[in-house]
Amino acid sequence: MFTLFLCGDVMTGRGVDQILRHPSKAELRESYVRYATQYVQLAEQVSGPIPRGVDGRYIWGDALEELARIGPDVRIANLETAVTQSDDFWPKRINYRMHPANVDCLTAAGLHVCTLANNHVMDFGYAGLIETVDTLTRAGIHVAGAGRDSEEATQPARRGLAGGGHLLVFSFGCENAGVPPSWVPDAHRPGLAMLEDLSEATAASVLSRVAVAKCPGDLVIVSIHWGSNWGYAVPRKHVRFARWLVDGGVDLVHGHSSHHARPIEVYRDRLILYGCGDLITDYEGIPGEETYRPELVLMYFVTLAASGRLERVRLTPMRSRRLRLNRAPVADAVWLAQRLGRMGARYGTRLEVAADGTLELRWN
Repeated sequence: MFTLFLCGDVMTGRGVDQILRHPSKAELRESYVRYATQYVQLAEQVSGPIPRGVDGRYIWGDALEELARIGPDVRIANLETAVTQSDDFWPKRINYRMHPANVDCLTAAGLHVCTLANNHVMDFGYAGLIETVDTLTRAGIHVAGAGRDSEEATQPARRGLAGGGHLLVFSFGCENAGVPPSWVPDAHRPGLAMLEDLSEATAASVLSRVAVAKCPGDLVIVSIHWGSNWGYAVPRKHVRFARWLVDGGVDLVHGHSSHHARPIEVYRDRLILYGCGDLITDYEGIPGEETYRPELVLMYFVTLAASGRLERVRLTPMRSRRLRLNRAPVADAVWLAQRLGRMGARYGTRLEVAADGTLELRWN
């Protein structure tokens, strides 16, 4: 058996980037604010003073202790930020970037794989995307879902497993999560791996790529950036698509894009995370969706058998405060367990709260 750490969106650009040691240029092209530093100020209005010039460990806060305690074999995050000095703003409403010299905020958590097929990693153009891939690769982080051409963008990240075999991580984005169709690569142009739709034919196309890449003893994760930002309902087309993937041999479906956690399903002894929610963002001072309590985020620790069979899922609730992850109080863990339990009932899952405030997934 081995254990994975999974999470949803890690957005280390904009306000988060501004408190690190090497902030990017603060100017933005948003209608909401003009400078990235204003997101820091908004968070300070809610939570109090935030230090500047911090090292990469700061933003992970108490999550580092939890990672050390559990010691996952593979650590995977969806990086929803360009890592670049490029000034080539893509003409879209919101653009995220982090200075490449701040890559220590990713290595501080020991991340092994970053999935990149999402709606912000190419916010600073083709040059920004290539610099992102190169920066992560030099830092020892494997990438999936983006590349210099269509072949590179659709290749899985590979991570060796103790006892033999590899974990293959495929990454795909969807237009329904805001990924521009123009970001699809070709034989000569960089871009992101995209799902044309969520049809059975598209699932078969993904599975054909899996079959080509997979060797005996390998396990497969398909990571998908899909769906709306808010709301607990899971579209039927997402459920069908995820189950088609599992039916075809995928061992875990890792969904993200929503700003809060969505229901969890265990289907044919395989885990489907329909929406992991954000983990690290600069949204702390932005009002409007308080009923979802987006300041409460989850770390997912998933134990699989060598066959890919799901053995255990532990979730550690964190609360974002002062642009840092802090262990959530037990009362907040109870709130999450009750909310996600109600939403997960139709999929046969529920969450139990342990004495230390961690959550344990139960399934039928």
